[in-house]
Amino acid sequence: MINKYVIFGAVIVQFITAGFFVVTIADSVFSLGIGPINWQLYEFIQLGAALGLILGVILGAIALRQIFLRSARTEKQLRIASGALAEVMQNHFEEWGLTPAEKDVALFALKGMTLQEIAELRTTSEGTVKAQTNAIYRKAGVSSRAQLMSLFMEELMQGDLTEGAQPAS
Repeated sequence: MINKYVIFGAVIVQFITAGFFVVTIADSVFSLGIGPINWQLYEFIQLGAALGLILGVILGAIALRQIFLRSARTEKQLRIASGALAEVMQNHFEEWGLTPAEKDVALFALKGMTLQEIAELRTTSEGTVKAQTNAIYRKAGVSSRAQLMSLFMEELMQGDLTEGAQPAS
């Protein structure tokens, strides 16, 4: 990580030199009467501006690279968590002895679908889906969809979500 003082220093250099150029342009356009400055000082300020811009480009490239690396790490962790969740869910479904229909209903319920939406997707009645969700809750030892989801989230949060890690079962 780039030292925050280096970044702060680069921003200050850029701000001061940009301010100088704005003032000199305003002086030439509006005749503010600031008057000429020593050419050596002017060249020194231009050199500072050029160095500030180069430093800004370098720091920007480093920051962009860090953002891309962090994004890649986060995406990898998300893929691992997603795979781990699917594995944890399948393990529990097998443990609880859910039927294939109950597994489907449980997945749809965990995705947040309503009983009516699940019934439409499965081309069955809402009453059947309700009976299946009740059977799922009973087999899982919970009384609601939220409790069912919390079982999986708790297990994922206890596990190490790094590549190759196996979720606790």
